Amino acid sequence: MASYPSAAVERAMKVQEVILRAMAKKITWWQAAQIIGITDRQMRRWHWRYREYGYDGLLDRRTGQPSPKRVPLAVVEQILELYREKYFDLNVRHFHEKLREKHAIRLSYTWVKKALQLAGLVRKNKRRGVHRRRRPRRPLPGMLLHLDGSSHAWFQDDRRYDLLVILDDATSAIYYAQLVEQESTATVMAALREVIEQKGAFCALYSDRASHFFHTPKAGQPVDRNRPTQVARALQELGIQMFPAYSPQARGRSERSFGTWQGRLPQELRLRNLRTLQAANEFLRDSYIEEFNKRFTVPAAQRGHAFLPLRGKNLELIFSLQHQRTVNQDNTVHLGPRILQIEKTRWRATLAGCRVTVYQHLDGSWSIGYGPHCVGRYSREGVPLQLQKETRRRLKAVEKPGAQRPWKSLRDFHFPTAPTTKPIPTTLTKTGHFMCYENRTF
Repeated sequence: MASYPSAAVERAMKVQEVILRAMAKKITWWQAAQIIGITDRQMRRWHWRYREYGYDGLLDRRTGQPSPKRVPLAVVEQILELYREKYFDLNVRHFHEKLREKHAIRLSYTWVKKALQLAGLVRKNKRRGVHRRRRPRRPLPGMLLHLDGSSHAWFQDDRRYDLLVILDDATSAIYYAQLVEQESTATVMAALREVIEQKGAFCALYSDRASHFFHTPKAGQPVDRNRPTQVARALQELGIQMFPAYSPQARGRSERSFGTWQGRLPQELRLRNLRTLQAANEFLRDSYIEEFNKRFTVPAAQRGHAFLPLRGKNLELIFSLQHQRTVNQDNTVHLGPRILQIEKTRWRATLAGCRVTVYQHLDGSWSIGYGPHCVGRYSREGVPLQLQKETRRRLKAVEKPGAQRPWKSLRDFHFPTAPTTKPIPTTLTKTGHFMCYENRTF
């Protein structure tokens, strides 16, 4: 009797008292089972054991005997050693997956978690906050996409980068995940353009109220949809709606996804010894996004998808920073420190005074558009790309011995030589228009 704990002895005494009252017909056997908290069938077993063995039959016979499901001590020591020496920075779920995949240890997640907590290697979770109702998912992929960034020390050092992730609300599938120096208009546009090129146009985008998504006149107030940002203008041209989130809890699906990313990606980068931004992004693009989706994607509620192919849309112009400018009298456009020179066009002598659109492309180059016409392409520094290409081609041709002039007329000549004035009489072109070249400088 001394080998049994006091709680087991007290329970046996309670069961004996209830059985005696039922045998005395003061209560029914059904009421006795209700008092003890067991079924009628179990109550009949207790009654039989009491008649056969007396009070000792009511005690738990398993007490003092090892459980047949007990984990061997060597396996426990191996698990704790693996976590201390190799997987010390993994969360419990990630560590449990590594045990099954890499070390063929197939113990339950609850057992592994309790073992790590009892050993002091993992802290117990904090109690959850107030109860919230989960927002139902969209029934089809492509109906709603989440775009958000998470700043974190992904390489487990002093460097902090932003992880841009585009997640589908219906399936939690990751369509885009890349590390960038900082979340900005350009990086967000690059992410959206890649997803649209691969999947097609989606229905709506859900994001926070960062300045590159929405203009918020006052902190905490609703966004001003009458002043669209560059991202909002691009999505509006494609017919994609934008929904702002007014609290982190409203973006719970993406926030929980980032918790998973922060608990797994730094450890995966460390195990593969990836220390640079380029190597990490190649790893994400080539293998890890697919692996992440296989593990965490859920099936959609309905078959099919809501993506639509784009036809007749110039994504290079749509996903660019657009600025409205007026052409100066010398056919130049000023944009900050850059001066973009517009060359003469065949359909108009000058564009001075015209309102044009300057496009700053995601690769850093520039272009100028006037209505449907592209009147200039420029490098990152503002040098005309067509002029650079033509000059290099003609210089290469001139350097060849015995080469003829690669230009057909003086109008094609662009080398920087001293200007000379040469009057040319009025001539008739092939189209029947008179062109006057008098006092023209070549």
